Amino acid sequence: MALLELCNLTRRFGGLIAIDDVSLAIESGEFVTLLGPMPWAQPWSS
Repeated sequence: MALLELCNLTRRFGGLIAIDDVSLAIESGEFVTLLGPMPWAQPWSS
């Protein structure tokens, strides 16, 4: 049995489909990370 399970996830922002029909199951003891762009990140100024 999965500790966390997502089934057929879709995420829309207006007319943009950012995530389309994604399923994911995370079992106990697994380490999972999702990487993507971070548009809010700002470079450090010197």
